[in-house]
Amino acid sequence: MVGHPETEVSGVLIGLDPCLALFAEAVAAGANTVVTHHPLIFHPLKKIDLANVEGRLISFAITNQLNVIGCHTNFDVVADGVSHTLAKRLGVENGAPLTRKKCAAECGFGWLGEMADSMPGADFLQMVAGQLHQPNILVAGRMPKQVQRIAVCGGSCGDLAPLAMQQGADVFITAEIKNSQARWADDAGMCLIDCGHFSTENVAVSSLQKIMHESMGLPDVHVSQTQDRPLRGYLELEA
Repeated sequence: MVGHPETEVSGVLIGLDPCLALFAEAVAAGANTVVTHHPLIFHPLKKIDLANVEGRLISFAITNQLNVIGCHTNFDVVADGVSHTLAKRLGVENGAPLTRKKCAAECGFGWLGEMADSMPGADFLQMVAGQLHQPNILVAGRMPKQVQRIAVCGGSCGDLAPLAMQQGADVFITAEIKNSQARWADDAGMCLIDCGHFSTENVAVSSLQKIMHESMGLPDVHVSQTQDRPLRGYLELEA
């Protein structure tokens, strides 16, 4: 996204979102390469305007000689990517993608599998909140008495809810569920759990770190210690 392809990497910082705080953290840590899941440049640019945030981010990266790389859809669909890592964090060790792509047997959006043992619905929500460090969970539809078969898709994937139901999921965990999708869950008898975009995807940055260590032999790869949820609940702010 930004930088020179022949620059020698002298340290990598991984984060979910490209932002000024993350770039500053990289500079302070002596890393010259930033890898994020969400891309810095999402839509084609006709100009670099320093009056807006995107322009300032690009300017900061160039001024500080940062290489900025985005691993977006490619990290969504692979094994040990966003959704697979999310499923494993919630106790799912088997399963397969919700949607299959031609790239490989375990390549596609979302993940569907089963926990070793079923859990009461209330206990399951408590576990999810703790594992994802997300106290502001939203639930649409009726929470099952017992949960064992789980479908997940990190990020905004509410449109996959019918597919999760067709494949027998007790619950579908994703983010940014639309009002119409929540109403559908009520009528369809499906339980949708909205855990927030950041919380459903940030769990995977450690997987990206492991991949870069093992497949590229890069020793100096670190995960951001400062990036947190950009959305917080009112009660959190009052605490």
